Amino acid sequence: MKTIPMATFLSNSEFTQLASEQQIERTVQALQAHGMQVAVFATGAEASAYVLAQIPAGAEVYNSPSHTLETIGLAEQIEHPTRFHSVRARSAKLDYATQRNEMRKLAAAPDVLVGSVHAITESGEVLIASASGSQLSAAACGASKVIWVVGTQKLVRTLDDGLRRIREHCLPLESERVRQEYGQGSAINKLLTINAEHEPGRVTIVLVKQQLGF
Repeated sequence: MKTIPMATFLSNSEFTQLASEQQIERTVQALQAHGMQVAVFATGAEASAYVLAQIPAGAEVYNSPSHTLETIGLAEQIEHPTRFHSVRARSAKLDYATQRNEMRKLAAAPDVLVGSVHAITESGEVLIASASGSQLSAAACGASKVIWVVGTQKLVRTLDDGLRRIREHCLPLESERVRQEYGQGSAINKLLTINAEHEPGRVTIVLVKQQLGF
C-alpha cells in the first residue's frame, strides 16, 4: 500500500486549527453529560498506549479505516496484535467473492471498535461520514466497546459547522487519498450522528492535542 505523507492532507483552513483549552473543556463536559467517557492526551504516542491498554485480552478488535490510526501507528499494532485478535487479519483470509457476508458480520459486531470521527461539536454530538458504511453499524450498536482517537482540530462549535467540515474539508482530502490509492474518489453516502450513548462505559473518546487525520 502506498504511504502518503500527512502533510498532503492538511489545507490552510479553519478546520486545521487545534482547539483551545476552553473549547476542549466545553466539549469534554458535553460528551460526558451524553454518556461518553473522554481522555485527553498531548501526543498520539500517549493516546496509542492508552487505547491498547483499554483492549481486553482475547478480544476481537476491528480498526475501522482511519488516517488518524495510521499516522500514530495504532492501525499497525491492532492488525498485528499479541494479546487480542484482529478482525482485519481474520477477514484478509476470507474470499471476498464467496465470503462477503462473513466479512460483513465480522466488521459489524466486534468486541471492540477502534477508529476516529470527522467532527465533534461543543454540544457533544459526534459525526462520522462514510462512503461504504463499513464502520457505522459497529459504531452505532454492534461493537461492545468503541474507542475513537480524535485530533482536537476536529472539534467544532455547532452541528452545522460539523457538517460543513465534512463536506468542505474532509471529503476533498479523502477523495484525494483514495484516488491516489484506488483510482477513484470518495463520497458522503452515509452519515452517522451520535447524540448520546445510553450504555455506560461503551464509548470512549480519546482527544489528542495534535493535528491527526482530517
